[in-house]
Order: sequence, then C-alpha cells, then structure tokens
Amino acid sequence: MEPRPDTQPELTWVSHAWRYAVCLVFSAAIWQTVARAEWQDHRLLFMAEVVLGLAAFVLVYFRRRAPVRVAMLIAAMSALSGIAAGPATLAAVSVATRRRWREVVLVGSANFAAAQTWTTIAPIEDNDFLVTTLVNLAVNTGMMGWGLYIGSRRELLWNLRNRAERAELEQELRLTQARSTERARIAGEMHDVVAHRITQVSMQAGALAFRDDLDGDRLREGLGQIQRQANDALHELRDVLGVLREDDASPPTARPQPTYDDIDALVDEARSLGLDVDWADHVDRDVPVPPATGRTVYRIVQEGITNVRKHAPGAEVAIRSSGGARGGITVVISNPLRDRPGDRPSGAPGAGLGLVGLRERTELRGGRLHQRTVGSRFVLEAWLPWTA
Repeated sequence: MEPRPDTQPELTWVSHAWRYAVCLVFSAAIWQTVARAEWQDHRLLFMAEVVLGLAAFVLVYFRRRAPVRVAMLIAAMSALSGIAAGPATLAAVSVATRRRWREVVLVGSANFAAAQTWTTIAPIEDNDFLVTTLVNLAVNTGMMGWGLYIGSRRELLWNLRNRAERAELEQELRLTQARSTERARIAGEMHDVVAHRITQVSMQAGALAFRDDLDGDRLREGLGQIQRQANDALHELRDVLGVLREDDASPPTARPQPTYDDIDALVDEARSLGLDVDWADHVDRDVPVPPATGRTVYRIVQEGITNVRKHAPGAEVAIRSSGGARGGITVVISNPLRDRPGDRPSGAPGAGLGLVGLRERTELRGGRLHQRTVGSRFVLEAWLPWTA
C-alpha cells in the first residue's frame, strides 16, 4: 500500500492565530463550568488545570512534528485539565486529517478516556454519568469525523491540483514534441527541395567554368539557366521557411506539394540540364496514387537524381517504378559507381543526411529503403505501401 501524500497546507501566523483562538474559546466554554468551584473548594485542582492547560497550548504548536505523540500527551493532560481540552481537540483533529485508521482509533479512544476522567473528577453540578458519557462519545466521534473530512477534502484538492499540473505539463510536452516533429519534417523538406536546386546550380556553374570554348550567346544561356535555378531555390526556400514563422498571420503562400504525377516533370528537368535519365513507369494507374505515397516517391527520385549529380556527374541513371494498389510501389534507382580516372565529383558539398532522411521518411510511411552495390552499380531501392 502506497503512503498517502502529504496534503497538509503550510501554516502562516494567521492560520496559527485563528486555530489558537478556536481552542481558547472551546477551553473557556468547558472550564468556566467548574472554575469557580475549583477556586473555592479545590485549589490544587485549579492550579493543575492552569499549569497543564498552558503547557498544552504550548505543546500543540509542535503537533505536526510528531502528531500522534503530541496528541496522546495532550490527551493525558486534558484528563486533569479542562483548559487543555481545546489543544487536545486541535491535536486530535490534526491526527485525523492524516486518515490513518490505527492512529484515528488510538487518539480518539485516548481523548474519550481523558474526557471521561476529567468529567468524573471535576466538581460539575448535577453530573449524570450516562448523559456525560453520551456527550463525550458524541463530541469525540464528531471531532475525529471532522478531521477525516478535512483530510479527505485536502487529498481531493491535492489530487485535482496534481492532475491539472500534470495535464498542463503533458500538454506542453505534446506541443513541444509536435513542434519538434514538424520542424524535423520541414528540415527534411528543405533538404529534399533546396539541395536538389543548389546541386543543379553548382553543376551548371561548374560546367561553365570548365568550358572555355563557349561563345557569348551560349554563355548567357547557361547563366540564364543558373539564374532560373537560383530563383527556384529561393522561392522554394521561402515556402519552406514560411511555415516556421509562427507569428506570421498572413495566409500561407506555399505552393502545392509534389505528387507522383510530377515525377515526369522532374525527370524532364534533369534531362534538360544534361543528365542521362532512363525513366520507366510501370505503376498500375487504374487507381490514382495517394498524395502522401506519391510525394514520398517523388522525394526518393529527387534525392536519387541529386546524389548522381553530386557523386557521379555525367553518369547514366536508371529509374524504375512498379507496383499497384495491392502490392504497393517499388522504386529502384541505379547508376554506375564513380571509379574511372576521368570522373570527377561536382563541387556541391553534401551533408551525408539525404539517405538518412529518406529512410526515416520511408519508414514513417510504413515502407523500406535499402542501398547496395551490384557489380559496378550503386542501387537504391525503396518499397512503399499504397496507403500508409
């Protein structure tokens, strides 16, 4: 059984003051019934009442340090002092708020026995034993019941506050996780889109720098292609970064995300820039390719083309896509390894994260992505379910 949480509130001087005031009123109400008789006929009992009562008022201040011990000691004092009845009640209620039944029964019984003792020895007029016993039993039962109610209410409030704080913390964690996931997705999109464009710019610029036999018209044509590629990279970079502007209230300006049907345009663009692409589409198109799956296939093809430009420029790249609604889509991209002395890589730097990002993207869609070397060719193969 787990221990109950400590739900007792911190006590300020105001909290101590009103509790002492209630104890004082309760003690005065009890002791005033016998104070005159004790002063006149039982002077020793009167002195005991005062001394033990004052000691009880001092001792009850430390009730939270040792609740049961303090309550039992004050209960013993209240057996000889009606003034100690107020502190005894406060200490007993404090124990009852802990809601530990053994302690409640022990302290409650001790207070009942002390009350019976005091009402027996005190000079009370017309003291009826049965009536006094019933009154003491009712008062002590109500006192402990009130303490149990206070403890239950404190625990309920503590649980509600704890749940509210936990829910708020979990909500904050979910928001943080969602932001991190979205930013990672955007970073992947940025790599897929911008790296592709910048690689094209780097290749075009490198080709122009390598050629020294171009006339002015062809040079201007090449520079115009570089400008268009740079502008496309800037536009796509702006579209991706625009998602990160949380404080931007303007409507989104991002262009539609690519789909499977856009792969033809991607291949044509690569061919127009001098890349030898052998593209074969054998996907059953009776049912349109789902947008999410098509977008992932597009990014795989785009990254494959970018990698060929970076690491094996001038090499022929073969792209095969097959499958359908039942078996999913398989994409295979292969190109010769750059192992001839005449081959040289492009000047575009690589972060080495392209295939890592593709693998994560593919696995998130429920697919698989593998890379291998077959003979003298590098092969990148991916499989995606039709719907994820």
